[in-house]
Amino acid sequence: MKQMPADYYQLLEQLQAVDFVLVDLTLYLDTHNNDTEAIKQFNHFAKERKKLRNAIESKYGPLMQFGHSYSGQPWNWDDPPWPWQV
Repeated sequence: MKQMPADYYQLLEQLQAVDFVLVDLTLYLDTHNNDTEAIKQFNHFAKERKKLRNAIESKYGPLMQFGHSYSGQPWNWDDPPWPWQV
């Protein structure tokens, strides 16, 4: 498996933590849909996730397929290891 720089692993860990928070808040908001503070937190972490994703993809390539992430030129889907491979 291809070894990535330490920065890659740090960013990926931060992204995974934010994803966990977003899943947890989604579950909470499914049953507490009027909790404005939770909605603010969700929106904050959604923005944070977008920043982290952009930081990772700009340095190391796309994270997701199906139109969620862009490809560089040449086609670079096979360059980095997939997030679940690290």
